[in-house]
Amino acid sequence: MPDYTLDTFQNEYLHEGATEVNAIVTVTATNGDGPAFGSAAEATVVIIIDTSGSMAGGRIRAARDATNAAVSVLRDGVRFAVVAGTHVALNVYPRAGTAVASARTRQEASVAIAQLRSDGGTAMSTWLNAAGTLFRGSTGINQAILLTDGENREDPRALPAALKTWAGSFQCHCRGVGTDWRVEELRPIANAMLGTVDIVAQPAGLVDDFTAIVSAAMSKTQADVRLRLWMPAGARLNYLKQVAPDISDLTAKRVEVNARSGDFPTGAWGSESRDYHVSVEVGAGTIGDEMLAARVSLVVGGPDGDNIVGQSLVRAVWTDDLALSTRINKAVAHYTGQAELASVIAEGLEARKAGDVDTATQRFGRAAQIATAAGNQATLDLLDKVVDIEDPATGTVRLKKKVDAADEMALDTRSTRTVRVGKKP
Repeated sequence: MPDYTLDTFQNEYLHEGATEVNAIVTVTATNGDGPAFGSAAEATVVIIIDTSGSMAGGRIRAARDATNAAVSVLRDGVRFAVVAGTHVALNVYPRAGTAVASARTRQEASVAIAQLRSDGGTAMSTWLNAAGTLFRGSTGINQAILLTDGENREDPRALPAALKTWAGSFQCHCRGVGTDWRVEELRPIANAMLGTVDIVAQPAGLVDDFTAIVSAAMSKTQADVRLRLWMPAGARLNYLKQVAPDISDLTAKRVEVNARSGDFPTGAWGSESRDYHVSVEVGAGTIGDEMLAARVSLVVGGPDGDNIVGQSLVRAVWTDDLALSTRINKAVAHYTGQAELASVIAEGLEARKAGDVDTATQRFGRAAQIATAAGNQATLDLLDKVVDIEDPATGTVRLKKKVDAADEMALDTRSTRTVRVGKKP
């Protein structure tokens, strides 16, 4: 099993009457001395390809190439399947269940993938239901890729129902090729299924993207990893968010352990580090009071049940020393700003779509300010394709008259990616 460490970064000092406690908890997993927990046989990958009529031509050819590339980087022993999605879902390879990756099955899959043709409609719930059925019974590292190029065309109740059914069963990384799909349709899938969402503007980019997703999946060594949050009686959780490497709100994913504790899923882990923002509301204290505002434990599942592999404490201390109580922890301030960055970008895009130039300009200007202060050059580069940034420090920008749809969608999908901060207070 990997070695896990948890570190808390916060200013625990509050002024009299204050009730909100904030902390950044960094979880780091490194390779332990023993063999990796989670062998190749304990992983399953399902690749879901939109084969509706709109995928005709270069897109379906690129999708076939990307799927073959993804299958080629699967380790021997990994279970896998390829699903074609239209208004129904069809198991392309194997015809039922999953196959075990080997030279023979990769070749068989390649022959089947070559037969993919574009025809029909788009009903994403059927795709997820098919994938969920393939993952059923697998307790290992379950990862899916979902590729589409268009809008979902089904009863609006169907997709939320599928997400409710399969959330926690597997992670799903969503990709949209071209610009005819909707970010607001794929993002809820990625959020519910602890995956990612991104645009691949040109079909030729699919091979590299699929290869990167599957290679990342092959690096995972632990499947069932959860944050367990304990709070004292009377405390209330404002939110628990992953804030690095990207922002993902886990608050609504709580599964009750007991009256004071709940588990929050984090997906599969390899050798990596992630940051989480914990915000808790506690009863107002008086000068000199101290309390444990929250205890964050990392829990992994195993054949013998849950194992707590690390803990971190969030404290609250009430003081009349203004120098202590007004000091803002660097990590908390940084990630609060990164969350605001994602929010103002979303608001700017919405205002631009509605023709509200003033609001869009103000929001994008604020985004440029935050990204500059945080050193988030990747987001600044994306913003620069939507607005002319005249003075990033003051947030002075001008909306571009013509913006490529792919650039706008890239800013939308990647607005939640964050840059990390040094954890010194």
